[in-house]
Amino acid sequence: MAEHGIAIRDGRFFLNGEPTYPGRRYRDWTIEGRLLNSRMVQGIFDDLNPETRARFAYQDGPWDPERNTREFLAAMPLWRRCGLLSFTINLQGGSPEGYSQSQPWHNSAFAADGTLRPAYMDRLARILDGAVTLGMAPIVGFFYFGQDQRLDGDDAVRRAVDSATDWIVAHGYDNVIIEIANECDVRAYDQRLIRPDGIPELIVRCRERSRGKLLVGTSFGGGTVPTEAVAEVSDVLLIHGNGVGRPDGIREQVRRTRALRAFRGQPLVYNEDDHFDFDQPDNNFLAALGAGASWGYFDYRQKGEGYAEGYQSVPVDWGINSARKRGFFRLLAEVTGSEVTLP
Repeated sequence: MAEHGIAIRDGRFFLNGEPTYPGRRYRDWTIEGRLLNSRMVQGIFDDLNPETRARFAYQDGPWDPERNTREFLAAMPLWRRCGLLSFTINLQGGSPEGYSQSQPWHNSAFAADGTLRPAYMDRLARILDGAVTLGMAPIVGFFYFGQDQRLDGDDAVRRAVDSATDWIVAHGYDNVIIEIANECDVRAYDQRLIRPDGIPELIVRCRERSRGKLLVGTSFGGGTVPTEAVAEVSDVLLIHGNGVGRPDGIREQVRRTRALRAFRGQPLVYNEDDHFDFDQPDNNFLAALGAGASWGYFDYRQKGEGYAEGYQSVPVDWGINSARKRGFFRLLAEVTGSEVTLP
């Protein structure tokens, strides 16, 4: 019987029994076993706060979570043809305005008691089904600061981990990696357990709840190295490049992460970095590759920019139709040896 799902062997990713990007080299680097990705956390976004929902209206009509997911699904095949194997999607999304001081909107697949909202999970199922069909391995995040306060304390947080884990296992999604929380060291988290001292418990809980079927980790803020306690229990080390303005800083962050006492060869995956310069001979993407890590593109619509910019700002245009998006996907296609013509 053919092997299915995502696995790690000797620090490399295998998908459905084969190493990712088999045999591929770029410059002097092996790309085989990497997991190149993009931050697409808003694929199941909705705003349950009627006072803020109008902020996310489309140019041609009101906000519509079903339209958002349909357009996400329609864009996935082109991402994949460019060589994208993974994307991060989060049950509590991300800031739909890029970087936000406050987050009054209500975007959470979890009810206050930690149970799941069916409408969110239906949208997630469609996206994960699409990933299975395309041979992709998404990173599914559970918690996001600015929305974690929607949960009623420790018991609800634990129930949320249990509920989401059980749902993923019951649906047979063995092609996903779990990111318990986005940037668990950010002080904006209200929940005690979704912080560096508490989150090892949730990582272990998710893995044990899935009976070892799921790979689990959590990310830290830009430029930060995981704690020893988190590295000790993580299958994959998720790191971020936000705030790391020079490629040498990426190389140093990778070196420091591998120097952890708890490092035992886990793959290092950047699944958020808002630095670009894709036309330059050295940039954060290439620095991560050269250092032996995987890299993930993070783009949001900055003030004054048009609708096509960014994949985090809502409403999202999921196409590859801005200079930054084209820059990333062209370099991705070059790195992975994908022959594709972008619009």
